[in-house]
Amino acid sequence: MDLENQARIKDLADKYGNEDLVVVLGGGEAESSALAAETVTTGDPTFAGPLAGVPLGLKAYHIFELKDEIDEEVYEDQISMMEMVLDMDAIIEAVSALR
Repeated sequence: MDLENQARIKDLADKYGNEDLVVVLGGGEAESSALAAETVTTGDPTFAGPLAGVPLGLKAYHIFELKDEIDEEVYEDQISMMEMVLDMDAIIEAVSALR
């Protein structure tokens, strides 16, 4: 997760609190998705960004996990193609393990 996005998420958590705030990820690899989930949960493990040492405790979900919550046409148009080319199960497993 880049430093700019870390700063945005930190600002939102500071403004709204972390109880009703969730992060929706869309990364194409399990490792990078897990790293982003870890960053918003326990803090930036690379200690390079605004969330270094800042455990926000936010819940992170990959967009694949929210399929049932999204309008079927929107999901079909915007996301379903990625199901065919990405390792969806590995991504979901990696992100959900951090909740």
